[in-house]
Amino acid sequence: MRTRRRNAVTVHLLVAAALLALSGCGERDSRRVINLWHQMRPEDRAVLAERIEVFERDHPGVAVRALYKETEELRSGLVSAVLADKGPEVIYGPSDVVGVYQAMGALADMSAWFTSAEEKAFDPRAVVRLPDRTDPARKDLVFLGDRFGNHLALVYNRRLIPRPPATTAELVELAKANTVDENGDGQSDRYGLVWNYTEPFFVIPFLTGYGAWIFEDEATTRREGRRDPQPTLDTPEAIAAYRFVAALRNEHRVLPRSADYETATALFRAGKAAMIIDGDWSWQNYLTTPGLDAAVALLPTVAETGLPMAPMVAPKGYSLTSFATGEQADEAMELILFLTGEETQRAFLAQQRILPSRLALRDDPLVTDDPVMALSVEQAERGRAMPTTVAMRAVWDAMRPPYQLMMAGQLDAAEASARMQHDALARIETITGQTTPDGSAFVVYALAAGALAALLAFLRRHFRAFGVDWRRNRLAYVLVLPSIVLIFLTVLYPLAYNIVLSFSNMSLTNLRDWEIVGLRNYASIATGGESQVFWQIFVKTLFWTAINVFFHVTIGVLLAVTLNGPVAGKSFYRVMLIIPWAVPAYITALTWRGMFDEQFGAVNQMIRGLSWMNGFLPDMLQLEPINWLGQATPAFAACIIANVWLGFPFMMVIALGGLQGIPAELYEAARIDRASRWQQFRMITLPMLKPVLVPAVTLGAVWTFNNLNVVWLVSNGGEPADQTHILVSYVYKAVFNLYQYGYGAALSMVLFFMLLTFSLLFLGKTRATEAVY
Repeated sequence: MRTRRRNAVTVHLLVAAALLALSGCGERDSRRVINLWHQMRPEDRAVLAERIEVFERDHPGVAVRALYKETEELRSGLVSAVLADKGPEVIYGPSDVVGVYQAMGALADMSAWFTSAEEKAFDPRAVVRLPDRTDPARKDLVFLGDRFGNHLALVYNRRLIPRPPATTAELVELAKANTVDENGDGQSDRYGLVWNYTEPFFVIPFLTGYGAWIFEDEATTRREGRRDPQPTLDTPEAIAAYRFVAALRNEHRVLPRSADYETATALFRAGKAAMIIDGDWSWQNYLTTPGLDAAVALLPTVAETGLPMAPMVAPKGYSLTSFATGEQADEAMELILFLTGEETQRAFLAQQRILPSRLALRDDPLVTDDPVMALSVEQAERGRAMPTTVAMRAVWDAMRPPYQLMMAGQLDAAEASARMQHDALARIETITGQTTPDGSAFVVYALAAGALAALLAFLRRHFRAFGVDWRRNRLAYVLVLPSIVLIFLTVLYPLAYNIVLSFSNMSLTNLRDWEIVGLRNYASIATGGESQVFWQIFVKTLFWTAINVFFHVTIGVLLAVTLNGPVAGKSFYRVMLIIPWAVPAYITALTWRGMFDEQFGAVNQMIRGLSWMNGFLPDMLQLEPINWLGQATPAFAACIIANVWLGFPFMMVIALGGLQGIPAELYEAARIDRASRWQQFRMITLPMLKPVLVPAVTLGAVWTFNNLNVVWLVSNGGEPADQTHILVSYVYKAVFNLYQYGYGAALSMVLFFMLLTFSLLFLGKTRATEAVY
């Protein structure tokens, strides 16, 4: 009895302490809070903080909490906010994503707070209206820009090019003249022109210069009776533009053989490129680079058409979210109008040279007297507004793989453009299409009810035992309760929720009102249009896992056996060999990506350094630089090499710990019996290491199978042309690029059961838990 009372008192004290901790003892801010999620650069955030401080001083009852979020983080955060119906009141970012936010139901109409007279003060491209989700005939004001940016221009090195080209013909001639092999090794040491030609965003000015655009015009859309414009990626004008761009690399050879954004930037800043096409976010860095006499010029006119190359222009600005209601919405709109007001835009203009969206500020001396700002205005006025439709993401994803293959010389312009158009239409249908329940939905409900009934029947006896034991061991259950709650919230509930989603049609347009549609997602994986791609990537993933785990174990055990012997300085070697495992994976992956650069990477530099051996080697073994990241097989091999480097230290540590537990008497007896070192290793070391290696191999296989970081970072998201994906990166793109959350949940469940089956079978077959003797 005393024990029960003591336990009861303890329980009461624990509960009281928890309530006290939750209640807090500090003063709470009584001001109403407006949460602002933004994507401003670090240098812009200081100006934003100053302006928020002024706003809070003018509105003493309001507190603004500004929180920076990366693009993907903000997008996924909004998805979670829509599902929970609770999120930030204001968001800030580029205009090209507002179509997605509107489709998911995250934005509110700002028309009630924004008059037509105020709208006239803004550049029309900075005010975005989209069809209402419930009444498409009505346009909602969902975006109000405070600046223009992301438009491309030509930056040139005046030490190499005194005057910028006015036409594309001059551009080619200047680029040829400045593409130079300085040391006569057959490799260009300086290029006439560079840009990030892995991303289709940078090819847009060439499209517009040839009279093409990525979507049909509004008149065509209305005439054809379509709600949304269709992509126009395969027109004759577009093909001519692609052909010209591909010729710069493959015919004129004025571009590097590979050039992502970092490579292009590094080449120009080092004086290894005469011209670069880059955005306004980078110009100041070029203009202030020591030893580089850089200047900014307008993009040239296309000689064949007489049309200027017009870049995409994307304003950045604010949106009111659907989570703000009543008085809070009024205050949030006051904040938006304040931050897009003339005074705030002038502050950003003065301190950060931001191109304002208010037309009156375009005549400010800070703009007209600054040559770079004046040119930025002129280039932006030539540009075309980036579409805000949901289909924009599908178009980018459809353009990227064929564009990369075309630049690599593996596709001609006509074939690449046809593939772009076909893939864009398919992806748009995937994003906007609706899946309805079929007959298998009833089967899913029946199976779910049967599984729940079976579970309750199985747990019935355990519930009775729990009721009896609760009266005797209340304190024990109270102490273990936090762990049970944590496991439920982080493991059981997400798993159950993911299983339910895998049978649903949850997607961008029905985040809240999704429904069970049956087995369609699983059928699509097995036999649908994407099934062939899925199974091809599955086979590639098996190879990826097997080859990585093989080298992890082989190298790890070999090093462990070596370090376990009489090696001088073994402590130093242990520390050095653990470093690849200790360094964050993303840093290692990006380092390897730089090392695998075709022209400037350390790997190819080493190969060139060994080229003297070619005189002694047969033709099939000649050492030649490899285009590691521009071709599918070498890129996949590069990912494997980087992952082997990351993974072998773990196996080494595990094996080293197991070796130190093997009795020395066994080896002494083996030597007396005249067993060779190989026999000792095979008959003693490996069997004794089995209990520690088999679980480690199982974990390593699971980790490698699910390793997104290395593939994503080394290959830059599956490049070239989505040919280096493994299943986990394929699932990631399916979920976050095409917003197919139901289909993605089904894919993840397939992966889960694959790995669960492998783990159970492997551990069972190897009998890892049995004793060695």
